[in-house]
Amino acid sequence: MTSPKTERLEARLTIEQRALIEHAAAVEGRSISEFVVGAAQAAAREVIEKHEIIRLTESQSRSLVESLLASPPPNGALRRAKAAHDSDVLSQ
Repeated sequence: MTSPKTERLEARLTIEQRALIEHAAAVEGRSISEFVVGAAQAAAREVIEKHEIIRLTESQSRSLVESLLASPPPNGALRRAKAAHDSDVLSQ
């Protein structure tokens, strides 16, 4: 189910920007609103993906796994932090 469209977004454009957007929307057979919202949504997803997803090459991935597998045992500070976490956080 799609939630109702209740929010509004406004922007000031130059004549050239508006003409460009109108032309692009017409080429795709969409309204200006549909075009702008779709383009903004796609751009937003791309920006979020760039900043929140880490992509590694095969060699970087292999190096990360090797580092994780060869990690040293927990030191005293880490054991104390885990004990504090275990006493403060209830797991279900």
